[in-house]
Amino acid sequence: MQSSQYKQLNGLTLAYIGDAVYELHVRSFLVHKGMAKPNELHKAATSYVSAKAQASALHYWLENEQLTEEEEAIVRRGRNAKSGSLPKNTDVQTYRYSTGFEALIGYVHLACDKTRLEQLMNEAIARTDEEES
Repeated sequence: MQSSQYKQLNGLTLAYIGDAVYELHVRSFLVHKGMAKPNELHKAATSYVSAKAQASALHYWLENEQLTEEEEAIVRRGRNAKSGSLPKNTDVQTYRYSTGFEALIGYVHLACDKTRLEQLMNEAIARTDEEES
């Protein structure tokens, strides 16, 4: 994909990529933290990648003006995308914000901005840890 093509992707495609990127980051984080039992890994990972946790991280970034204008536009693109399916374990608003979160992660990943990607994902993990303690 040419460098400018990812900028044209729709919000759901960006979220599709972002979901996978963030899931892998969380799983790696948990293994590096010393977790080894698959059942424990799955349970722990779920708390980080839940729609509620992702939406919470995104709300924090928006409220504290931590995103660039371009990143906010990507979040809106993801948040406003019509998926055609209803969320199973959360309300529609939380689901839409989590889709915006995933779209942002996907966009930054495809932009190959590794520093920003690590920063966002690590902050999201830290927010989840903070809220759970």
